[in-house]
Order: sequence, then structure tokens, then C-alpha cells
Amino acid sequence: MAAPADQVPLRARGLVKRYGRQVAVDGIDLELVPGEVVGLLGPNGAGKTTTVKMLLGLVTPDVGTAELFGRPAADPLARRRVGYLPETFEHPPWSRGDEVLAMHARMAGVAPEEVHDAATRVLARVGLAGRGDQRVGGYSKGMRQRLALAVALLGEPGLVVLDEPTSALDPIGRRMVRDVVHGLRADGVAVLLNSHLLGEVEQVCDRVVVMHHGHVLADQPVSLLAGGGEVRLTLDVVDDAALAVVAGHGVVAHHDHA
Repeated sequence: MAAPADQVPLRARGLVKRYGRQVAVDGIDLELVPGEVVGLLGPNGAGKTTTVKMLLGLVTPDVGTAELFGRPAADPLARRRVGYLPETFEHPPWSRGDEVLAMHARMAGVAPEEVHDAATRVLARVGLAGRGDQRVGGYSKGMRQRLALAVALLGEPGLVVLDEPTSALDPIGRRMVRDVVHGLRADGVAVLLNSHLLGEVEQVCDRVVVMHHGHVLADQPVSLLAGGGEVRLTLDVVDDAALAVVAGHGVVAHHDHA
């Protein structure tokens, strides 16, 4: 039996986006269930960020529909249940970290009397405990990325969308992101992780959607083989476009002939 629409964190059907003659996204279908971590994988220019923006109602698709918890993605009430870490995250350098979090907490519907505690919790979760009173301009690039992740965790979202979450982070920061994602899964939160790094997707995702030139090449579970540390993607067609997705990540392509 299908889950009620308001319990499905994300559902998209036939999303198409064109910019002039260029087709950025061409017919994307995607659905996430509670507690599922899905990786959106592909090289730069594959259409991943455009897809994410349509899923969040930030860009209007030319064709197709996107829903968040049964509501149109553009509905602000739907987006209140979504945490989002964008590809770029900027705030005035004179703002303090806790001021940034307080503003976003209010937009996320956190009750005024709970804003301080909510900010304290998410700062600790991303490794910035005790740093909220510092100016954003004094943060390193990695600290600003951690602050952006903290913003995405405010308001106890049912869906968290992470667009290149480990950019600017050192190995310790990348480990922190993995721990946060695992914690979200354990809490029943759906996570969509947009990345061009196969290794990142391998370590945290249940399923991977591979994109290239706006098309989905594969939508498959991620199989981690004990001891081997491999990710296996089964593609119906292996062509130059498919090989381009995994090129440069130390991936070996195997051709199985019937």
C-alpha cells in the first residue's frame, strides 16, 4: 500500500528545465521515503543543482511536478519541513553565527522561546559549540560550511537537502558530515545529497541517482561489499556519457555480456 502523500518527503515526476535552447534537466523522476539517504551523483554540469532547485520550489520547471510532503514544492508551508544546505551560503561578515541561526530558526517556525536552545544544539552537532558569538567574517571557509549545515538542521526537518556538503571541509569535517547524515537516517529523516564525489556517496547513501547532461543514467541501490569497499552501479547502457560520470574516481568499468 502506498504511503499517504503527506508522509512522502519528496516526489517528483517528469521534471524538465530549459534555458534557451539548452536542456538542463530532461524528464527527472525521483521519490524519497522517510529515513532514506539518496545520492544525486554526476559531474559538474550534469543538472544536479538545477534539479535540486526545482525539487525545492526555487526554480519553476517547464514541465513536470515536484511535491514536498504532499504539497507543491513552491508552497512555503511545505518548505518549512525541509532543511537545505545550498551550494553557496553567504551572510554579512559582521553577523554573528548565533544571529544567523536565530534568523533562520524563525523562518523555520521554531518558537521564539526555543530559538536559543535550538541554535546551541545545532552548533554542537556540527562542531561549532561555543563559536556562535563570533562574527561570520572571522570564520574560516570550513567553519562557514559548518554553519550552513547547522542552518539546515534547524526546526527538526523531515527532509534535508545537502548540495555539495563537504566542499571546503577537511577530513575531520567530512567525517562530521557523514555522522550527521547517519544520525538523520536513524531519526527517520530523508536526506538528498548532491555530490560529484563517488566516495562521498558510497559512504552514506542507500541509493544513488546518476545524472549526466540532464538525464538519469541509473537509479540503483548502493551495494557496499564487505572488505572490498566497492560501489556497484548496474547500467542498462554503458556509453561515453556513462563512463564520463565515473571517470577520475578510480572506478573500473566491467562489461557483462549475456
